[in-house]
Amino acid sequence: MKIEALLTEKHINLNLDSGSKDEVIDTLLAMVASHAKVRDVRLLAEDVRKREREMSTGIGKNIGLPHAKTSAVTEPVLALVTLSGEVDFESIDNQPVKIVFLLATPESMLAEHLKLLGRITRIAGRDDVRRKLLEAVSPGEVLALFREEEKDLPQI
Repeated sequence: MKIEALLTEKHINLNLDSGSKDEVIDTLLAMVASHAKVRDVRLLAEDVRKREREMSTGIGKNIGLPHAKTSAVTEPVLALVTLSGEVDFESIDNQPVKIVFLLATPESMLAEHLKLLGRITRIAGRDDVRRKLLEAVSPGEVLALFREEEKDLPQI
């Protein structure tokens, strides 16, 4: 399981114009609402928001990573937005976010959930990758970037 394999073009939104953290999360949830692996979008929204209340998922380096381990999905689900501006995500480094991933995995897949969070953080945490994500003009370009970055990495 790789990032590139979990993302699809319809689950990537580039240069989203959004004014708040809640709006960004709402957009990501709407993007995955009809995903074949999402069985209950309301429960998914509840679980993502519950996790966000526990501690902000602004992981630093202009990245937000709202996520949940949830029975609302049957397999891992991933979506990505880049923002046209900056949004306060209450990040650990106090910097606003420009790139936001939404990750949901079944409760039974804790190890995979943690590995996916780690992989997203490691790859997107690199300055060159963040720059390429923000400069991308198409979802296909984003998928190609992750395909290239993960080509020598093992499956999760």
